[in-house]
Amino acid sequence: MKSRFIASIALGAAVVLGATGCTFITPQSTTIVYSPSDGVTVEGSKPLEVRNALIIANDEGTAGNLVAAVVNPTDGDLTLRMEIGEDRVPQSIRVPANSVVSLGGDGTPPLELDDFRAEPGTNIPIYFQSGNVNGVQTDVPVMDGSLPYYKTLAPEAP
Repeated sequence: MKSRFIASIALGAAVVLGATGCTFITPQSTTIVYSPSDGVTVEGSKPLEVRNALIIANDEGTAGNLVAAVVNPTDGDLTLRMEIGEDRVPQSIRVPANSVVSLGGDGTPPLELDDFRAEPGTNIPIYFQSGNVNGVQTDVPVMDGSLPYYKTLAPEAP
C-alpha cells in the first residue's frame, strides 16, 4: 500500500515536471528586447539614447529625413554625431541636458540628410557616437511617405 502511494506521487511529479519542465530552459519572449515600430532602437549609443530611428525618403531615394527620438539623461548638453551611409556623410545634433529631442515629432522637423541616396525598402548603415565613448553602427530602415503618418515627414525631391 505504501509503495503504491509513493509510486503514484512519483508518477504525478514526473507528469507535472514533463509538462512544464521545458519552461526552465526556454527564454521568455517577454524578456527579449526588440523595436516594436518601423524604426530601430540603437543599442550601445550611450550616453545619448537613440530610439525609433528611421529614414523617410522620397520615392526616388534622392532625399531623406531622419526621424528619431534622442534622449539625454545626463546633466550636461551633448552632441550626437552621425556618419550616414557607405560614404559616411557627417551630421550632428545638439541635445540639451535632461531632455528629449524628437526629430519629426512634437513640432520639431526631422533632420534633413545631406547627400542622401537610398531607396525606400532598404536599410542604410549609420554610425552613432556621443560623449567620450566609442560609437556604434546600426542599419536603419528607409521608408517612403506612402503611409498617412509619414506623408508630412517625407522630403521633396531635390
